[in-house]
Amino acid sequence: MISLLANHSCVASTFSTPALFGAQILSVEACIVSDYSFDVPSGWRYSQPAVNVQNATFCNVTVTYTHPGLNDSINVETWLPTDNWNGRLQAIGGGGWVAGRFALTYGGMAAAIYDGYATVTTDAGVGTGLAPTWTLLSPGNLNLAAFNDFGQVSLNDAAVIAKDVIRRYYGKGPSYSYFNGCSQGGRQAGMLAQQYPTAYDGIIAAAPALYWAELLISAVWPAFYMDLTKQYPYGCELTQLTSFAVSACDGLDGVEDGLIADPDECRRIFSPFDYVGAAFNCSTTGKDMGISSAAASVAKAMWDGPRYSNGDFLWYGFEIGSDLATVAATTCDQKGQCIPAAREELAFVYQDFVLKDPSVNVTKLTYDEFDSMSRSLKRIFSSSMAATEPNLVGFRDSGGKMITYHGLVDQSISPGGTLHYYKEVLRLINGTADFYRYYRVPGLEHCWGGNGGQPEALFGQLRLWVENGTAPVASPVKIQSGNVTKNEILCPYPKKATFRKTCTNSTSPTDCWSCT
Repeated sequence: MISLLANHSCVASTFSTPALFGAQILSVEACIVSDYSFDVPSGWRYSQPAVNVQNATFCNVTVTYTHPGLNDSINVETWLPTDNWNGRLQAIGGGGWVAGRFALTYGGMAAAIYDGYATVTTDAGVGTGLAPTWTLLSPGNLNLAAFNDFGQVSLNDAAVIAKDVIRRYYGKGPSYSYFNGCSQGGRQAGMLAQQYPTAYDGIIAAAPALYWAELLISAVWPAFYMDLTKQYPYGCELTQLTSFAVSACDGLDGVEDGLIADPDECRRIFSPFDYVGAAFNCSTTGKDMGISSAAASVAKAMWDGPRYSNGDFLWYGFEIGSDLATVAATTCDQKGQCIPAAREELAFVYQDFVLKDPSVNVTKLTYDEFDSMSRSLKRIFSSSMAATEPNLVGFRDSGGKMITYHGLVDQSISPGGTLHYYKEVLRLINGTADFYRYYRVPGLEHCWGGNGGQPEALFGQLRLWVENGTAPVASPVKIQSGNVTKNEILCPYPKKATFRKTCTNSTSPTDCWSCT
């Protein structure tokens, strides 16, 4: 009966005038989608296990609207299960310069449908292309309205529209609403908790790009530093230095599993300069060589993070153990001459956000220009993209619960920034752990990947926290150490996972590990 009724009501007239203050609805489209299949890996779900979606059926409702006077056009796409709705909404965040409605988002939405959730995504009015071609209205003029839509306004709009669409389709709104995102999606998640505290009951804010200006600064720092110092190491040198670091720091937590669980202590005991001249075979050239002083210098600069020209701290570096061959990538010719691979990204950032003119040729920056760029980026994004407000009292008082995780070998967004934000919240709000918890994940790269375990139990733990009041503590993960899979746990900061050395032959991580 529910299936027949739902199919019958999946027409545009059911959703003709979604209520959204300050917006004008331009169009509503609705259609049944059937035989939809998507094999979704756990990494694409961030905090949930993999699922293989086969032959799913759902009602797809796309609402297009504008904010009169702003000349924008935003699409919100909501998927509604036709016969197995669990009474809940799970919104899926975007990635990079994309708010949503692209492959990664659709994977998460397909998995949400599989689990019985209604689900929603928005394109924020900036399209779905991976390259941000929309940042300038014209030479000299940033597209500030688009940044405002992309940065925050569209996020609450999507929640309002989705809940309205759900109510019209099922005859009632969702009992609980969740947001699940990583990277850009993690930034969106943080923004929702900070600025729209009643939009969602539970939020996963994974590897969040909260500090957007600092993210761009970190992205161009490697190319800038290498050009500034004229040091261009082979990627294999940086990879070998990372291997040396893992060997030196792996056992600091009492367990040798190929992971650095305590990067702070590793920074204290490990110096790349101690390995200058160390012999190894370069996988890139196939030749034996020694670690160069240039490689040690670049590695340290990446771990230390961006600095102003006077040496003052600008932002956090990547943790020891991250893939420096990706962070500080170089392109080398047959003669061994190397250049930074990210010069184009540096040029884009300086052209669009400092000069505001993409026609100007930019190849290298002086340190004064780098300083100026850093200040400009912070000023530009402070009112739109930065999700850095630590006052989460509104979210707490609305009953919201949030979990953040961040991989400690993230090669795109420094986990130091996430820890910085969480400490800011801790300083401001007593009892932060009663509604917001942060998990550091050894060996995990950006959102997924690496030898560390994917924290795929966290979403289920979030739901128990929201709906039953059961706060998460240990969260199980499976670690790949060589050819061996090991069961370990993650712990909410500041607790650390501690191994009981007397424990043997157990398949349950909680038998051998505890949070202390």
